[in-house]
Amino acid sequence: MRSLLPDLSPWKASVDFRRLWKSGLISNFGSFLTLVALPVQLKDLTQSTAAVGAIGAVELLPLIVCGLYGGALADALDKRRLIAWTEAGQGLLSAALLVNALLPHPAVWPLYAVAALSSALVSVQRPALDSLWPRIVAHADMPAAASLNSLRWTVGGVAGPALAGVVVAYAGLGWAYAADLLTFAVSLAYLVRIAPSPASHAAARPSLRAVAEGARYAWSRKELLGTYVVDLAAMSLAMPLAVLPFLADELHADWSLGLMYASLPAGSLLVSLTSGWTSRIHRHGLLVVLSATGWGLAVAAAGLCGNVWLVLLFLTVGGGFDMVSGIFRAAMWNQTIPDELRGRLAGIELLSYSVGPQLGQVRAGGLAAWAGLRASVVSGGLACAGAIGLLALCLPGLMTYDARTNEHAVRMRERSAAGTRTAG
Repeated sequence: MRSLLPDLSPWKASVDFRRLWKSGLISNFGSFLTLVALPVQLKDLTQSTAAVGAIGAVELLPLIVCGLYGGALADALDKRRLIAWTEAGQGLLSAALLVNALLPHPAVWPLYAVAALSSALVSVQRPALDSLWPRIVAHADMPAAASLNSLRWTVGGVAGPALAGVVVAYAGLGWAYAADLLTFAVSLAYLVRIAPSPASHAAARPSLRAVAEGARYAWSRKELLGTYVVDLAAMSLAMPLAVLPFLADELHADWSLGLMYASLPAGSLLVSLTSGWTSRIHRHGLLVVLSATGWGLAVAAAGLCGNVWLVLLFLTVGGGFDMVSGIFRAAMWNQTIPDELRGRLAGIELLSYSVGPQLGQVRAGGLAAWAGLRASVVSGGLACAGAIGLLALCLPGLMTYDARTNEHAVRMRERSAAGTRTAG
């Protein structure tokens, strides 16, 4: 049993890791409150699946533009400072949602405006955040750090939506937005205590040329490219979040909406709590493919079920598969990418795991309006499983990746060991 428990080595070794972990836990908890509250408010105001799915559409362009350029900024600026400023900006957006919710007649357009601006800020922040972890965690502890980061995300992902369902139903949307605002304030207090993380001496100035340099590097690494396209396919084809409020209505179980949103991260949490085994796996690419396929099949099964408890069960299973994929994608990224390129590659990674869910919302909402709710969910899950199978055939480098022998992993391991000896 002990071998299944999360490896706490990064937590014990780095005070900055602990501060960043706590900040992310608190911030994510509040963000998941809004993740539930905002589509519920849109549903109440519009009664339209397409309108709820359009959240993904308005978030897409800022995500693409700011994610790519945010990666260049992360390489060129102090990462800690960039993370803190964007965290403060997101707090202001939560305040705007709160003000709108308290109006006698809340408007629809601020919901879309805040969604777009929040997408921009997150897209600037995430490359800096993702490229900061490898600076404060030993190379050998990267898989353990990925598991602990996943645990942080899933704790907020389970508790936030579950609580949001109750808060929205019984206290109102304003309380959910107010709680989100408070969490950003507490998170920021942790962030400012982290040590500065200035740009690498070899980092390029933020520019389109720097962005293109990162893209060329990613293209040259077919195993990395494989992790991007697999996750993009999985999320864009099978993400069901936009239609969950309508699925709860169809099942005559409005009380289950918060649980539906919480089911995906609940499955992730179960994997994170038993993630000790991940440090002993070296065929990361193979696990990415198998778990992404499992995600699609689990979502399809949820769409076929007429019993709300079975829906919750399969959504939970899907969340577990998604977490396994995320852990091994993060391990591949963090163990093989040079420090001077981490920000730009993190920007590309952001697109792979964030654009997909936004496209998935548009696909799920639009197809549900055209072909029906169940057809949207089931077809998306099956299309995901089929697409992953084809990608696995086209990307043999991903399937054969081994952290013990991959040339980039070996090079980064040697560089990390040399840096440790120099510091000693």
